[in-house]
Formats: sequence, structure tokens, C-alpha cells
Amino acid sequence: MNRREFNTRMATLIGTGSLTGVPGLFRRQGRPRVNGQRISRHLAELAQIGKNPQGGVSRLAYSEADLQGREYVMGLMRAAQLEPTIDIAGNILGRRAGTDASLPPLMFGSHIDSVPEGGDYDGPVGSIGAIEVAQALAENDVATRHPLEVAVFQNEEGGKTGSRVLDGEFAERELEIVTASGRTIAEGIRILGGDPTRLAEARRHPGAVAAFLELHVEQGAILDREQINIGVVEGIVGIKRWNVIVEGFANHAGTTPMEHRQDALLAAAKLIQAVNEVVRAMPGRQVGTVGRIQVEPGAPNVVPGRVTLSLEVRDLDMAKIDRIFEGVRMEGQAIARDSGTTVEFDEFYVSRSAPTHERIRQLIEHAAAELGLTTLRMPSGAGHDAQSVARFAPIGMIFVPSVGGISHSPKEFSRPEDINAGVNVLLQTLLELDALTSLE
Repeated sequence: MNRREFNTRMATLIGTGSLTGVPGLFRRQGRPRVNGQRISRHLAELAQIGKNPQGGVSRLAYSEADLQGREYVMGLMRAAQLEPTIDIAGNILGRRAGTDASLPPLMFGSHIDSVPEGGDYDGPVGSIGAIEVAQALAENDVATRHPLEVAVFQNEEGGKTGSRVLDGEFAERELEIVTASGRTIAEGIRILGGDPTRLAEARRHPGAVAAFLELHVEQGAILDREQINIGVVEGIVGIKRWNVIVEGFANHAGTTPMEHRQDALLAAAKLIQAVNEVVRAMPGRQVGTVGRIQVEPGAPNVVPGRVTLSLEVRDLDMAKIDRIFEGVRMEGQAIARDSGTTVEFDEFYVSRSAPTHERIRQLIEHAAAELGLTTLRMPSGAGHDAQSVARFAPIGMIFVPSVGGISHSPKEFSRPEDINAGVNVLLQTLLELDALTSLE
């Protein structure tokens, strides 16, 4: 039996509870385990809500499918002896009392909304997994010192709206943004049962939550490729985005000699290549992307006079993002001089990086080791609700493998045994957090 087969078999047994009572395997035999078959059933049932012909889901935030999905998970919360409520922001919070009412709650969860024609696992694994943790605690009569809050955040895929309201980042002007469902965010919050006129009241301040945990599919291929069971997230990358405008001179394509052209598209192409070179020249895991380009006037017989393109840079280190941008900006100036064009950068989006708490990373690793699982520390290249929560609470993130690294696609898939293992790590980490008097 090779390592992958061993790990898969172990994770399956752990997820179904079949290893209970095996001498010497776990140092903490009395701790509960989650029900793997129930997790799979709940994920499959949720996947039917908003199911599309391509095989995935279109459960867009504020859509009818989203509303149905929320009713479904609130029913699961009640079955898990949680008390679900909808906060002012429209988030679902399932609460469970602790034995010490003076302690702030431990929060854990994710989201259930999807991108158009998305998959069954991005978000639901963390949400269904969190509810399963609460149900395992209830079924085993385990009382925690801290109160518990299972959070299902709203509109994560449309900009982490629910969690950003909690951290105070959400701006009033965003209420008029039209989402993929066709509804504005203000309309969506009302439909969910929140109140867009009172969002400031939903804000959480440092100390209001003891710690936050989020379980999520990796959305990349590292864990699957390296045959690692659990990813211990070191931090969620920061993101900066710019609109870049390259101005040349539109002229007749047949009568303008090549040496006399001020071709904005040619200059933009050189800039796109420069982005790749600047990003790759620095050691590390940073990424840079030009994902959108618009050419004007856009006719086959006209030399392009204006190009608008996007630039995005991601890294755990915000200062490194700025250094990369400065390198791209300098390349842009040189390209403009050589081509007789102008290049202007307009920053329009910032999402700050969010390191996870070192002590929580250690607790996740310890929980995984006790369950016989392998771990790897890694960054998250995608944004998550934990990124917002990090502004008012220490956070930890647990990744489980995504087969082939496919995400935001109907072909997105994570194996049941990997999901079960991740939910068990979530459960054990939560119990370890509850037992601590301090994260220091």
C-alpha cells in the first residue's frame, strides 16, 4: 500500500468513525468524530438547489436558489441544535451557548452562494462542515466553554459582502452595485432579511470574537498533486487592481507607414509581456495577471488609438505588491517613450492580505497529526471571508484537496474522504481552541 492509498484509507475510516477504539492510534480517544456519510448527503442535497444542466450549480447571491439554499442550511442548523438567526447584514448565524457566558464566541463557517455555473464544493464544504461539527458536539453531549457561532456569509462570490459588513470595510456606495442575480446589493440584503440602512450596527470590533476558523477546498492542485491531506493556510493574499490606459493615435491602417504609427495595442502588448517578466523576476509565489483588454476604435482597418486593460497583482506581502507595481510602472514609462504613446495607471481595488494566526496554525497541524493526516503550510491565492474576519479576530484556515485544481467549474470535485478528514480537523481544532485560555 503506497502513501496515497494509506492516507486515503485512513481518512475514510476517520470520516466514518470506524477507527474509534483502535488502541494507540489517537491520544485523545474520548473526542467525538463527524459523520462522513451525513456530510456527503447534505452536500449532495444542497447541490440540487440551483443545479444547472452543466452538472454544477448557479446559486447566485440573492437569487431564488440562494434563498432556497439558505432555508435548507437553516434547517440543518436547527437539527444540529443551533439557533439560527439572520443578522442586519443578511448573514446566517447559528448560535450555541457555552458554559462560560463571559467568553466571546468561537466563530466558524463559510458561504453557500456560487459563481454562475460553478461547482458543488466551493463554500458548501466549509458551511456544511461547520454545521456537522456542531451536530457532532450535540450528539456527543460535548459542552464548550465558549459560545459557538456557525456563520454562513452572504454574497462571498460577489465581493465578500456579508463578512466585509462585519469588519467595517463595506462602503455605502456598494449598495447600488448590481450583482449577478440582477438585484442590487441593497435589494439583496432586504430579500435575505437584513437591513441595508443599519449596516453599521452589524460591525464587529476586535475582541468580539475569540477566533475564526474556515474550512475550504484548496481551489488549486498542490495538495492533490503532492498527495497531502490537509493544507494549513499561512495567510490569504492581498490583491491590488489597476485600470491601465494606453493612448496612441488612431489612423488609417493602409496609409500610415509602420515607422510612423503610434499603435496603442502594440504598446499594450509589450506592457502585458513586461508584467509577466517583472512578476517572474522576483522570488516567491506572487502572481500578476492582465485579464481584460478593450481596443478602440476596434476596426480592422484602423491603427488602434486607445487600449484599456486591467492589471492585478497578488501576494501575501502588500509591500511586495507595491514593488511589483513600481517595476511594471517603470516598464510602462519606457514603452510609452519608445512607442510615442502614453501609459496611465488608475488603482481601483485593494484587498489587504490577511495572515493566519501562528498558534492556530499549530493547533491545526496538531489536530491533523493526531488523526494520522499529512499537512502542508501554504498561502491562499483566492480571497475568502476569513480575510475580512481577520480585521477583528485571529483566524485559521484549513484546506482540503481539489482534484486537478479545478474550481469555479461544474467539474470541481473534492473526494468525500478528503472532506471528511478536513471536517474532523476542524472539529478537533475547535475543541483545542476552546480549551485555551489565550492564543499567546
